[in-house]
Parts: sequence; structure tokens; C-alpha cells
Amino acid sequence: VTLHLNPISSVHIHQKPLVFLLNSPLPLVWKLQTERLAPGIRRVFFVSLGSVVQFEKGNFSLSAETEEKLFPEKNEHLLQWAQKKYGAVTSFTELKISRNIYIKVGE
Repeated sequence: VTLHLNPISSVHIHQKPLVFLLNSPLPLVWKLQTERLAPGIRRVFFVSLGSVVQFEKGNFSLSAETEEKLFPEKNEHLLQWAQKKYGAVTSFTELKISRNIYIKVGE
């Protein structure tokens, strides 16, 4: 699955930390494609067991962290876990089948 990340239109370059929970019932390769995300900013990708994140050459992979995690089984429990751990969830998306996911990050 390719995860496309770019800032909302009102933000020229996104310069804030990000946390992603990438959960799947089967192990996946998450391919990251980014635009206009500042280098050197902490970005964390939690992935379900057996999954990996592949970064583009020359992007922010040096400041990104990837960690495998055993997530709660149901989406409601996953959302509660994320809210408890991070205090807020700004976006939650559930897809049954997808090859590309487009996410706008920003304020």
C-alpha cells in the first residue's frame, strides 16, 4: 500500500512531528511517498506485526522511526488506545481494500 503524505494547501512545508498507526490484519509493506515535509522532524510510524515501512530515497527516513506494535483488535479500541497515548487523534480512516492512501497533514 502506498501512503501519500503532503501538507494541506495553506501550509507550504509541513514542519511538525507526526505519528501514524498503520494497522492491517495481514502484514503489509507501506510505501511512503511524501511532498513538502521538512526534513529532520520526528515522525513515528507504528505498524502492525510483520509490516514494514519503505521510505523514498532522499526523504525524511533519517528522522523517522518505525516500530512494530500489537494493536487492539477492534477499531474502537485502537482509537481509544491512541487517544490515551497521545491525547488526541486528528484523523482516523478505515479502508477495506486500497493500494493508495492520500493524507493531507497540517493544522
